[in-house]
Amino acid sequence: MAETDRRPRRVLYGRRQGRPLRPGRRELLARLLPALRIEATPGLDPSTLFQPPAAAVWLELGFGGGEHLAVAAKDHPGIGFLGAEPFLNGIASLLARIERERLGNIRIFPEDGRILIEALAEASIARCFILFPDPWPKLRHHKRRLVNPKTAGELARIMSDGARLLLASDDADYVAAMRETMTGHGLWQGVRQVPEDTVLRPPGWIPTRYEAKALAKGLSPHYLLFERMPRGIKPLMDAGKSL
Repeated sequence: MAETDRRPRRVLYGRRQGRPLRPGRRELLARLLPALRIEATPGLDPSTLFQPPAAAVWLELGFGGGEHLAVAAKDHPGIGFLGAEPFLNGIASLLARIERERLGNIRIFPEDGRILIEALAEASIARCFILFPDPWPKLRHHKRRLVNPKTAGELARIMSDGARLLLASDDADYVAAMRETMTGHGLWQGVRQVPEDTVLRPPGWIPTRYEAKALAKGLSPHYLLFERMPRGIKPLMDAGKSL
């Protein structure tokens, strides 16, 4: 009998699948995903997922339909991209773009991204994106939010010195919570893109469907940019308050 897996199971909040997938999308999942799928092996060096090994690796947690990830990968062919997303419809959409545009520098983790970041090796990620994550607006659901003190610590561990983390949300309460979480951690420094203004898009921004939905509703997306403090420097508990 195989040894029982005693690792704690992470609860996945939200949907795993939406509308039934068309036959073509189901075929893509069956044929293409196994070759691109990431296994969350402890101590994983993500550069080795690419041949030849990637000089730098960027990570997107919760890529939705993959719009941002696909364009970024096409614009930066020398970078290796990791995308984490448990929603099967979104994964299928990204796979369609990968095949259509022949993108060879994307690997996919089709589960909760927090599992992946816990497995990644220290200082192995050069840039990370968390774009319009579920805000879980009800107070009793705040514990489900992706950006929290534990995630901030795990990201600080896996990201290299000076690596940048871009957060985006159209929920004002979540924006305030993300800012407080990151600036309070001490290993993250806020980067002021436009003086006293986080509403304007960062240069080179790639739009997503979630941003479009927010704008259509008259909401104001906010963009927060943080930089990983160099290792060996005493944490600054007030870092980034300029944001």
